[in-house]
Amino acid sequence: MSRIRAKNEEIIIRAASRVFAEHGYAATKTATIAELAELPKPNIYYYFGSKEKLYHAVLESITEPLLAASAPFIEHQDPVLALTAYIKSKLMISKNYPYASKVFANEIMHGAPHLPADMIERLSEQTRTLSAKLHDWMAQGLMTAVDAHHLLFAIWASTQTYADFNWQITMALGKEELDEQDFERAAQQITQLVIGGCKVQSLPEA
Repeated sequence: MSRIRAKNEEIIIRAASRVFAEHGYAATKTATIAELAELPKPNIYYYFGSKEKLYHAVLESITEPLLAASAPFIEHQDPVLALTAYIKSKLMISKNYPYASKVFANEIMHGAPHLPADMIERLSEQTRTLSAKLHDWMAQGLMTAVDAHHLLFAIWASTQTYADFNWQITMALGKEELDEQDFERAAQQITQLVIGGCKVQSLPEA
């Protein structure tokens, strides 16, 4: 893929993420996306073929980071390190992909009618992997025995809310937008709640 094509596709996906997030799939017009991207409307079809394919590209742009966020569970055997890094990764998705996150959330709330089957399976497999790792740490006595699925749901909700309910959060904080320190404080707070609430312990030193 040429550098120009990659750059234009990224511009279009970012513009489409915002328009889909603000208007929904049905009400979104490719002309609006083209205007926001500051590109000719034919470029939308040249790079993506159709509005549906562009919508799928937006979903993929958020699904891939969501899948990659589970890397700490594989990289770290220590549950404190893994959960701390995982929470930070999830928050960075809300920071870096706020509109795509809203598109994904809206898709899920409507029963995921446009989410491809392979994406659903990959996300489901990720959940199974994360749950199994949490159960393993519980079996080792490294954290309190809790419902692994509901712990994951709580982490997802508390991290994704910084994108999906950004307006409410900025209003409550009395600022126009969140900065690096806001996300850092959020990471520390959520991590403290998870680590402390589940009494997560580090691996004993060898």
